[in-house]
Amino acid sequence: MALQKLKKTLVFDYIQIIVGAALVALAFNIFFLPSRIAAGGVSGISTIIYELYAFNPAYVQWLINIPLLILGVVLAGKEFSVKTLVGTFFVPFFIWLSAGINVHIENPMLSAIYGGILLGIGLGIVYRGNGSTGGTALIAQLLKKYTGLSSGFSQLLVDGLVVVASALVFDFELALYALMSIYVTSKVIDFVQLQTSTTKLVLIITDKEEEIQNIINNEINRGSTKIKTIGGYSNEEKTMILCVVEQTEAIYFKKLLQAQEPSSFVIFLNASEILGRGFSRARYDEEEIK
Repeated sequence: MALQKLKKTLVFDYIQIIVGAALVALAFNIFFLPSRIAAGGVSGISTIIYELYAFNPAYVQWLINIPLLILGVVLAGKEFSVKTLVGTFFVPFFIWLSAGINVHIENPMLSAIYGGILLGIGLGIVYRGNGSTGGTALIAQLLKKYTGLSSGFSQLLVDGLVVVASALVFDFELALYALMSIYVTSKVIDFVQLQTSTTKLVLIITDKEEEIQNIINNEINRGSTKIKTIGGYSNEEKTMILCVVEQTEAIYFKKLLQAQEPSSFVIFLNASEILGRGFSRARYDEEEIK
């Protein structure tokens, strides 16, 4: 009972962010840096700079993250909360703290796979705490905000540039291992958060239509479709609201619904393909079915 109460508190969110940040740092120091695998993001940039100039990766990540965080706050305001600041600080801190660990893994494929798994677990835990590790994820979020691209595609573009740079600094083979690690990481993040695919169709059956609509519009910033329904047992009229969200949004949306509208009946389903603005490009726009 006490554990259930703790999970609903803000303190537990911060615990998850800090624990996740520690796992992210271990993945970097144990697997990625020794094998020279630049698996995207600021950690990948710091790996490349370490190879070229032997600068401490923790300091490099702090130096890159601070201006990115300031830029994020200026351009996106409340979307970049204190939780993002916590994640941004603790990942380089734990990298600095665990710098002496040396497991002597010489096979880059093993480093790519197991590093990707550990990184995915760490990031998944951070996201479950509604946090962020900053870095290029901030750039991807800003890219999504101002271009309408999906979160996944925006992150892929940013990470892709880092991988291309690693191919030039290291070699093409290590760049391929980096791509493998990014893929493994994305799948593990998905498993840790929702145990399924990255895009969710949310069905909400409720008699509090306006309240749910406000949450979707103001907190999630997604479109929705409303369908009038009749309860099979109560024979009362209700509203079914359909909304499509991405994995990080789904976790946040779930917590909002549990806190603000716990009486609503909610179903999360896997959505294999979404066509429309904010997801895959198509000639039909999500706004047309609102």
